[in-house]
Amino acid sequence: MNLAVDIILPVFGLVALGYVAGKAGWISQAGIEGLSTFVFNFAIPVLLFRSIAIAELPAAMPWAFLLAYYGTTLALFGVTMLAGRLFSLAGAEPAIFGMSASYSNVVLLGIPIILGALGEAARVPLFIIISTHAAVMFVVTTLLAELGSGQRERLAELPRQTIMTLARNMIVVGLVLGLIVNLAGLSLPATVDSMASYLGEAALPCAVFSMGASISQYRIRGDIARIGTVVVLKNVAHPLLVWIACALIFRLPDTWTAVLVILAACPSGINAYLFANRYRAIVPSTAAAVVVSTAISIPVVSALLIWLAG
Repeated sequence: MNLAVDIILPVFGLVALGYVAGKAGWISQAGIEGLSTFVFNFAIPVLLFRSIAIAELPAAMPWAFLLAYYGTTLALFGVTMLAGRLFSLAGAEPAIFGMSASYSNVVLLGIPIILGALGEAARVPLFIIISTHAAVMFVVTTLLAELGSGQRERLAELPRQTIMTLARNMIVVGLVLGLIVNLAGLSLPATVDSMASYLGEAALPCAVFSMGASISQYRIRGDIARIGTVVVLKNVAHPLLVWIACALIFRLPDTWTAVLVILAACPSGINAYLFANRYRAIVPSTAAAVVVSTAISIPVVSALLIWLAG
């Protein structure tokens, strides 16, 4: 119980503080955007760069680990899209609906919760997912949204667009540079390492505060049934399916299993809302699902921490 309290209260307490600050106007819209830019373009990339640069990497790609997570995640994505037919979703809407129920907030919440609860042993499996998550989920969502909206001619541009998007993503850049340093057997100069360490220490509290401030801008409105379906699938079905794959099918090590299950239990990520906005598809429901899923994830993640890491 102490572990869950020690980790969950500080993390979600900062989320709540950011939410209240944004809702009450204590931080302006420009301030929220500036803080998010600092987090995504500087603090988190430097944290990931340093962590990967000094980590002990596995000798081979852990395919069972990746299959356990992405196999169940994409299966849930597909099932949610089919469930969208019950709500008469059409065009790009089923793809956005599927993303909302399967895309976890692995960066803003996954990193502080997992590193705080599981420590150094969780760094490698955590960063394997972080380094692949956007590529897998963005490509699948874009492909299905374009097909659903009848824009098949734009699919030829998908590989180039994906590469360009990832190349401009500073989190991906930080991971790649850290991997290069690690594989080359280089050591960070003491001054660079100290600077990276200082910046990395600011990353996690700023990240969770900025998340709370960001979701304070979303209104809880839209179809209640759709919102409830997303929350149940994301907060309950997703971690349950991942645990079954990890523990019963692939029999992964305990720490690697815990990383995947906790990531799956993290709430629907803000990028689901950004995709909804991009395709103008079920925007109110998606925004509301992100907020509600974040609130529901507090007891769910707490229970999982007590069970898996206690």
